[in-house]
Amino acid sequence: MQTPMAGTAGTPGTPSVLRAMNDRAALDLLLEHGPLSRTRIGKLTGLSKPTASQLLARLEAAGLVLATGTTEGRPGPNAQLYEVNPTAAYAAGLDVTPERVLAAVADITGRTVGEYELPTPGRRPARPVVQQVTDALDGAVKAAGLAPADLRRLVIGTPGAFDPGTGRLRYASHLPGWHSPALLDELAAALPMPVEYENDVNLVAIAEQRLGAARGHDDFVLLWNEGGLGAALVLGGRLHRGWTGGAGEVGFLPVPGTPLVRQVSRAGSGGYQELAGSQVIPRLARELGISPVPNGPYAEVAAALVAQAADIDAGPHRRLLETYATGLATGLASLVSVLDPELVVLSGASLTAGGEPLRGLVQAELEELAAARPRLVVGDVREHPVLRGALESALATTREEVFDTSR
Repeated sequence: MQTPMAGTAGTPGTPSVLRAMNDRAALDLLLEHGPLSRTRIGKLTGLSKPTASQLLARLEAAGLVLATGTTEGRPGPNAQLYEVNPTAAYAAGLDVTPERVLAAVADITGRTVGEYELPTPGRRPARPVVQQVTDALDGAVKAAGLAPADLRRLVIGTPGAFDPGTGRLRYASHLPGWHSPALLDELAAALPMPVEYENDVNLVAIAEQRLGAARGHDDFVLLWNEGGLGAALVLGGRLHRGWTGGAGEVGFLPVPGTPLVRQVSRAGSGGYQELAGSQVIPRLARELGISPVPNGPYAEVAAALVAQAADIDAGPHRRLLETYATGLATGLASLVSVLDPELVVLSGASLTAGGEPLRGLVQAELEELAAARPRLVVGDVREHPVLRGALESALATTREEVFDTSR
């Protein structure tokens, strides 16, 4: 076996690799902390002042950092501050539901610079899916003052998951127009940037892991309840998608007291969804004598009823919370008994609306039903969490490419 020659490009420990590692460490610090001085970067990275100066000069010449203002209010001369150049790259995300396609563009720092919402009402889409995607993306790109060619990557979040073997969308029969086996090829041909597809609940988990309640946790379960009931599983810091992408499709999970779901590709009720899904809450409220129960989309009505119940927390409202918490804990018990996660994040409007009263009830029920003892928390990312996760996913890959100065 031949031994690599010392100094070969790309060999660990060579000057070029060490420089690239220092460059990436400095860029990550600037993303995390905002503008920093040369001295501060040197202290945080352990680099000498001359090396930190060379690093910043190199990154500035590459267009990755900008000089931005100076320190003020401290003894001695003001120091030059540096920040990541927000125009170094852009990425986009899409959040797709049966009612609309929500698109956004973010710069390399993660700041959203353009958004667009394309309504898609009705069971039969008025325009083909490829046109929906391109129209929504074009709207967000235009709002950002950019062109589609300026985007490095796009991540699209949908219910269900695309089967890696067939390319067909599974577990999402309610999303019209997205089930053609040729769809992914058609989208690839129509879009000028690399595209990735991810389950919507998985993207919420990415958002919570990077920005919210799961930061610093490598093993957690995220339970989502809004338009549908689903879960995301993060093990060892990575999403567990399963063999066909179906890991976390817990709406079909068999639970006591509900019909078994058979032929899940066509089923719309039964299982865990029938016990604790958002559509159950308005009916439960009526059975308990809560009045009035507002009209409207069931997910919005459910969130409003749970919020009201958490605020009043007495009488039939308390019983609504308790019954809902028992249903949630019943399905969660199966998940945590197998996975034994460190943390469970409750997300989606029908869960976050309950706040601490609901969280405490679910925690107490779960401790009665399962041997595992994970800590339950309410999710922190409330505004468009699927879209935020899509942007975070797209930005992570984009930064790996753009911040690699060894190339």
